[in-house]
Amino acid sequence: MRQFFKIFTFYFATLAGVASLIWGPATWAKEHTVLVMGDSLSAGYGMSLEQAWPSLLQDKLRASQTEGQWQVINASVSGETTQGGVRRLPALLEKFEPQWVLLELGANDGLRGYPIAKITANLAAMIEQIQRSGAKVAVLGIQLPPNYGARYTGPFFAQYEALSKQYNTALVPFLLENVAVDSELMQADGLHPTLSAQPIIIENLWRHLANFWYP
Repeated sequence: MRQFFKIFTFYFATLAGVASLIWGPATWAKEHTVLVMGDSLSAGYGMSLEQAWPSLLQDKLRASQTEGQWQVINASVSGETTQGGVRRLPALLEKFEPQWVLLELGANDGLRGYPIAKITANLAAMIEQIQRSGAKVAVLGIQLPPNYGARYTGPFFAQYEALSKQYNTALVPFLLENVAVDSELMQADGLHPTLSAQPIIIENLWRHLANFWYP
């Protein structure tokens, strides 16, 4: 009887181990998925994807959390507009089932002078899609260069905080805080951050979103 019990215990433990290999990591990965929905500011313009801030964010999340697997899906596309984001978002939410979404869009709309009301409506539509999926959303604010004029850049920047309040989301007021004002941290075009700016962007995110990842 004792021998039978040992065999049964060994079999059960082995079966449990196999089950954890099959289901455990997949479950953790699903529960720890962050989707970054952005444009060239998040797509690593002028550098590899592995060097861009979403990849650094994945490293930081994995280092700060001992349990489970963190996966940051960088679905950012250079040149993306809010209208393009509205079209692409549903398929991304269905495919990756993220629990957190970082929404960084609007800069290309603004640089092209699109009506702010239209930009805001598109951002609102994406926030609503994300929240309906059950994911949390963080709005990442963007500022335009001052040469676009205060009558446009002021309301453009204000829309991010307004949307965050309206939909009760997390907010990073300005993604490029302490970066955009430093020419050494910006590429020659004056629009995109350099490689050395990526850790500073992570600091900006973490300062505002430290409690975003953990309930």
